[in-house]
Amino acid sequence: MIAYATLGTNDFARACTYYDALLGELGGQRFLETDRIVLWASAPDAPMMAVCTPYDEQAATPGNGTMIALAAGSREDVDRLHRKALELGGSTEGEPGVRAERFYIGYFRDLDGNKLCFFAPV
Repeated sequence: MIAYATLGTNDFARACTYYDALLGELGGQRFLETDRIVLWASAPDAPMMAVCTPYDEQAATPGNGTMIALAAGSREDVDRLHRKALELGGSTEGEPGVRAERFYIGYFRDLDGNKLCFFAPV
């Protein structure tokens, strides 16, 4: 159902380097690239994630209540990817664990403060 999700950044080059490394762990590769947006995908028909400088040229800010969930496949993958996000300079928003008895989730914030998580079904 989701075609792509976009996160704003105030340091485009730094965000692209971060997500090249992090999304590469999920098989993501740059699918589309311009001077203000990069979209990553694991396949041409798969959902994509993007970082961009805001079109209105105002400062990018994390949305309150906004979060992107990235499918990780297994608990071990959630743990590994959560660690990778932190190693790359992100910060934790909740260590990996079972949530709502249905998901195994590890929450983090990227270099711009955007909230994301890696998840796997229990």
